[in-house]
Amino acid sequence: MTALTTALAAPQVLERCRALVRPALEETVGRLHPWVGEMAGYAFGWCEAGGVPAAGSGGKGVRQALAVLGAEAAGAPGRAGVPAAVAVELVHTFSLLHDDIMDGDAARRGRPTVWKAYGTGPAVLAGDALFALAVETLAASPKGPEALRLLSAALGDLVRGQADDLLLAARPWTGPHRVRPGEYRATAEHKTGALLGCAAALGALLGGAPPAVVAALDRAGRHLGIAFQVVDDVLAIWGDPAVTGKPVLGDLRERKKTLPVLAALDGPSPAAGRLATLLESDADPAHVVTLIEEAGGRTAALAEARRHLAAVETALAGVPLEPAPEGELRSLLDFLVRRDL
Repeated sequence: MTALTTALAAPQVLERCRALVRPALEETVGRLHPWVGEMAGYAFGWCEAGGVPAAGSGGKGVRQALAVLGAEAAGAPGRAGVPAAVAVELVHTFSLLHDDIMDGDAARRGRPTVWKAYGTGPAVLAGDALFALAVETLAASPKGPEALRLLSAALGDLVRGQADDLLLAARPWTGPHRVRPGEYRATAEHKTGALLGCAAALGALLGGAPPAVVAALDRAGRHLGIAFQVVDDVLAIWGDPAVTGKPVLGDLRERKKTLPVLAALDGPSPAAGRLATLLESDADPAHVVTLIEEAGGRTAALAEARRHLAAVETALAGVPLEPAPEGELRSLLDFLVRRDL
């Protein structure tokens, strides 16, 4: 599949899967207390604060698509993966509500975050409600006990990843306690990859796939999560804000420990020492970018993303999947990792 075909196919795959999942997601959220449901609708982009309808789509729906395609790749109709898609989307949104509070983020997708719009306590309550709905949704699905075990394992990793993310932020740039690229990879797998892998694996499970296929899709999603996070880091430094929707050099201004920076500091280049000095000061991020590139941080990060994309391909190639949905799944994974680079 060519890059052009991928670019054209992936958005269509996302739209098809969102259209399939949206009615069930809305029906599930509609069972919440009206005020809590309003906050959930705001988080999904369906309404504004106060309940006025909005035209939002609720984001790309990547996890929804992975669940639907996981079921189809196992030979089942896409609707078999809808309960998995709904549950994972609820968990993802729950995690965003709580993450925004922990990180103190005031905006998401160009709007105030839920805690800024409604208050911290209400946002925590809304997140808890979404988590409870996710559990209820899977418990009522075919293979409920197995599905809940998969979700529970992913949630454990998600919590571990968030805990490590908070702890890594306080670590120094240099010295024996500095953050190593390997620690970053583990955090990215837990915080981002676990839920992506869970989405695809849950869809396959509900689609009747054997354990080997479920496990392979979980592995593929975890590697995708690392690659996806690395590409996000690269775009946060060198991407076009008009395309990414993120402020230019925002991560560097906040001195976030992203892979391009960590890889640059861990490399042999003489520029690494100068980079560390700048990171520990209030130097202009534009000067920091030059040293990151000089020290090989951008090159190393892109190589890391490519390695994990290759691991995704290996995982998918090792099990029998239905050809058409496998093609759509590959186009989606490739599109997500190679976007705007």
